[in-house]
Amino acid sequence: MARSHTYKNYEKNFASKCLSVLGSGCKATGRFFVSLFHILDNKLTIMVVPHSAGKVVNLQTNVFSLIFGIVIIIGIVSSFFYFNSRVAGSSAEIARLMSENRQTLASLDELRDENNNLLQTAKRFQNSLSQSLALLGINQGDTVAKASMQNGDLSVLFNTDSTASGTLKESADIRSLASYLDNAVQPIEQIGKMLESQNTLFSDIPSIWPVQHPNAHISMAFGPTIHPITGQWYIHKGIDFSTWRSGDPILATANGQIVTVGYNTSFGNYVIIKHKHGIYTRYAHMSTIRVRKGQFVSQRDVIGTIGNTGVTTGPHLHYEVHIGSDVVDPVKYINIKVSK
Repeated sequence: MARSHTYKNYEKNFASKCLSVLGSGCKATGRFFVSLFHILDNKLTIMVVPHSAGKVVNLQTNVFSLIFGIVIIIGIVSSFFYFNSRVAGSSAEIARLMSENRQTLASLDELRDENNNLLQTAKRFQNSLSQSLALLGINQGDTVAKASMQNGDLSVLFNTDSTASGTLKESADIRSLASYLDNAVQPIEQIGKMLESQNTLFSDIPSIWPVQHPNAHISMAFGPTIHPITGQWYIHKGIDFSTWRSGDPILATANGQIVTVGYNTSFGNYVIIKHKHGIYTRYAHMSTIRVRKGQFVSQRDVIGTIGNTGVTTGPHLHYEVHIGSDVVDPVKYINIKVSK
């Protein structure tokens, strides 16, 4: 019991001390605010004395009103500078946007010019394609005309009344051009297939030079000429190609089969190739022969090298083209201009 009574006394003492401290604090706070109120409530007189003999103006206020007025003035001035800086920033942003807008307009004008150039090129392409298809005999009704039914014909590009309202004309033009080009793929593919078949045909006839060398030239053309050894007029039945030296490769001018590999005193080492359509080619005065009889060769295959065998005045290739039993001018097949 004595111990419990002691604890209660401690609690009472602690509580009384806390209340005493709290009371002292409240009193001190109260005195502080009272003192502050008295200070702020102090009366002030502001006198405005003019330099002239005018009337002196007295303004009476207190400390609180003066401080409050100063705070308001500072707030107004600060707000002025803040909003002024915001306005300056907005002006700079507007100027930047206007500059970007001018650049965008300039780019748009350039795009329109390029679009017009594209349309002119597309018109020329349409005319050329139509002419090419007509020459090749390709039916345009199922190909290019199909684009017209799908609003893809290039005539739409030059009809300004066909542009939908609210749609940028350049965008409509590009869509029409894309549609036309998409539908033009099929006739171009047909042209490619035709050219591929033509290429196969050209591979079966002697349509290239038998000597593919930078120094290659025709040293003697086909037809009547003076023989370089006998000095007599005679019919030269082929074309002589020269590179001014021996050993340069000789190419097969078309696909075919080697039917003759031989030698005689006139032609020296020579090769005869049989091609399609009754065409034969002869290659004479060869230094070396790199094919054998019965072998199939393709156009541009190396069949030997230029030499000086047989009756010659220097290293060259004598090249002939025969159709059946007739000897023809090779120039008609290799499509070259003979310089005499």
